[in-house]
Amino acid sequence: MSEDQQSATQPLAGVRVVEISSFVAAPLAGMTLSQLGAEVIRVDPLGGAADVHRWPLTDDGASIYWTGLNKGKHSVTADLRSPEGQQLISRLITAGGPAGGILLTNVSGRDWHSHAALSALRPDLIHLEILGRADGSTAVDYTVNAATGFPLVTGPADHAEPVNHVVPVWDLLCGLYAALAITAAVRHRDATGEGSRISLPLEDVALATAGNLGFLTEAMVCERTRPRLGNAVYGQFGGHFTGADGATFMVVALTARHFRDLTELTETGQVVDALADALAANFADEGDRYRHREVLTGLFTPWFRAHTGAQIAAGLAGTSLMWERYRTFGEVAADPKVTANPLFSPLDQPGIGTYLAPGAPVSINGTHLPARIAPALGQHTTAVLRDLIGLSTPSITESRKAAADI
Repeated sequence: MSEDQQSATQPLAGVRVVEISSFVAAPLAGMTLSQLGAEVIRVDPLGGAADVHRWPLTDDGASIYWTGLNKGKHSVTADLRSPEGQQLISRLITAGGPAGGILLTNVSGRDWHSHAALSALRPDLIHLEILGRADGSTAVDYTVNAATGFPLVTGPADHAEPVNHVVPVWDLLCGLYAALAITAAVRHRDATGEGSRISLPLEDVALATAGNLGFLTEAMVCERTRPRLGNAVYGQFGGHFTGADGATFMVVALTARHFRDLTELTETGQVVDALADALAANFADEGDRYRHREVLTGLFTPWFRAHTGAQIAAGLAGTSLMWERYRTFGEVAADPKVTANPLFSPLDQPGIGTYLAPGAPVSINGTHLPARIAPALGQHTTAVLRDLIGLSTPSITESRKAAADI
């Protein structure tokens, strides 16, 4: 790769971020910045933060989760409860010339690394703090999700209890917003010399999303609540169908052409036309397809039940429909979508083993930068503190011994 190509695929090269974090949102933000070329130094308390042993674990107890969200970072540990340790990390955050002075954290309420304390040491500080709620109170993805309506419209139509989604979507969106905000703040500082104080409440990410996608607006303007739909698609025709051998497919018909292809595939064209006449419906219209989704699903279901998964896949492949077979994680891991995808490359992760790990999902000028290993906890403490703030190796050793004795 030429220097120009390397520069294009690492647009944040030369930027240094100190991350004091745990769990999902902030570590994801740091890893995303690292994948774009920034040097990210994760700081943990001695022994690790609360997520150091988070599941899933290997059979030997190593956290697959921790290594998954900390790939490509440097790791520093310090006694964050002691004034000496706090002063050390404050110096680290505010050091580094024009490349440094950036803190990413979800550890709120700590005066020693607040914006006020650190900006007094470095006025052009970029300080991003992820909060639970805008008032500073705590929240996690699961509680934010409960408070924003989504579990009450998730799950089967006849299910009475709330259903949480498995993916921590608010954490993920929050992490990506955080990475975007820091990138924008770097751009602003480069242009003006000014720092930024950025607050990013997890709950506000969820509320903004609910508003942007129309869930809240629908309740405000139309005074109605989105119903539970199971695997149906709101406002469109879509759902799951199961074949003779148990293979299940998600099929979505967004356009009139998609719907025509579905009726041709299932040999139901004449019946569907008769149904449209009987209901005074226009199935070229997405609203009518949605309103009559249950009876339409009933018409299409026999064709799927009469064919195997392989036959269904072959039939769907010859149409314009959007579809995919439901797969387990094991099936996905063995699929060419992973094994032959340049997004993934072999990674020999200490403590975990060798596996195919994803780099950044963005491809810049046709190139995916490969994933880099996650550090061992505290692996870079001596080198980082020596090189960035000039602390001698004996001083580092002495401070760590003192912390261990406390």
